Amino acid sequence: MIKDRLLSFIFILIFLGCPSGSFADIYKYVDEEGVIHLTNVPTEINRNYVLLIKEKRVIIKIKGDIAQYDAMIRKASDKYNVDYALIKAVIKAESNFNHRAVSPVGAQGLMQLMPQTAASLNVEDSFHPENNIDGGVRYLRYLIALFNGNLSLALAAYNAGEGAVARYHNRIPPYKETQNYVQRVLQYLEQYRSLGKS
Repeated sequence: MIKDRLLSFIFILIFLGCPSGSFADIYKYVDEEGVIHLTNVPTEINRNYVLLIKEKRVIIKIKGDIAQYDAMIRKASDKYNVDYALIKAVIKAESNFNHRAVSPVGAQGLMQLMPQTAASLNVEDSFHPENNIDGGVRYLRYLIALFNGNLSLALAAYNAGEGAVARYHNRIPPYKETQNYVQRVLQYLEQYRSLGKS
């Protein structure tokens, strides 16, 4: 009972300390001594993590033709030798083709580049569609090469970070959000490939 009250108090502090909609996923596990641990990065192997708070992406719906980015996607596809349908699938999953999309953790633009990732890729303006696509595809190409062409691992790394995949011995991390993300992108990929054949 005391532990439950303490946990409730911790949640209140979390919610008061974070502006509405600005938190990431929060996981809980109980250790061998009965101590409750909360984290937004469930990295310990053999822990029974329970998802308590789910991050919500902030995506503003906009009207317009999503095909407006096709030429930019094709250009990056040819430049970095990355499947056109894959790029489109990642953009669909990341931002739903909203070049002004921002996630609660600060990822920006069509391919949801984190500011530090954008800086490392020399992307000065993540909200500029062509720059964002070029940087995102370059990063995706790097991840595909890093994981020897294993697309599922590359996508998991794009979502959760390459360090997270490495921590789980080159397996998709056991984060529900990342697992769902990989499946969602692969489903979009199949759809866009089918559209390309029609």
